[in-house]
Amino acid sequence: MFLRRPLSLAAISLSLLPLTWLQPAQARPERCSGTLLQLQVQQNGTTDFDRFRFNVGVEADGPTGAEAITLLNARLESLRGALQPLVSGRLTVPAPNTYPIGGGPAGPKRQRATTTVSGVVTKANYNAVIQAAARMPGMNLQGFSALPSSGSEAALQAKLMRQALAEGGRQAKVTADALGLKQVQLLRIDQRGGGGPRPMPYLAAARSFNPDEAPAPSNSLSLALDYCLQ
Repeated sequence: MFLRRPLSLAAISLSLLPLTWLQPAQARPERCSGTLLQLQVQQNGTTDFDRFRFNVGVEADGPTGAEAITLLNARLESLRGALQPLVSGRLTVPAPNTYPIGGGPAGPKRQRATTTVSGVVTKANYNAVIQAAARMPGMNLQGFSALPSSGSEAALQAKLMRQALAEGGRQAKVTADALGLKQVQLLRIDQRGGGGPRPMPYLAAARSFNPDEAPAPSNSLSLALDYCLQ
């Protein structure tokens, strides 16, 4: 017998197979003498956060590439001086790019040099970073990404695991009751997802950015569960 039906809650797919051996995802497969129920359960959640990764675009124009780079370096030094007391850890500044601008109706040809400055800042210093970038020429605040606080990643993974197992057990019990069966035995757990939380971007607006309104980092966990119903 093979049955599929849509299930609400936690995006679960269901199949029933009678008297079937488990697939080789475990070292010691157990024989099910009743009906094998296979569930796919997914849970999602968010973590606490207390830091942000920010990115500031920096650009400078000049008649030549060398002059544009010289002005860009001067602006970088000013920005570094303003940000170093505020950030946690080191700043990251990749090598600059240069390209031509202007020409024709747009005016004389010039060269533009660009790069970015990124780092990590706590909630307490977020506004100071915004103001530092906003008051300097050639700066473009490109936004913040919320980062999970210490220990919250492991706590979220454990929470999602408990929720997924509870949901799987609930669905197995409902299915067993519908079939007139009394025993439910979990045979296999196969994790098919997870990993570290995904930082969520948050574009800050000067003078109105509230870090507590930022989307929290999110994560998901997917389990393939096999139950024997008898």
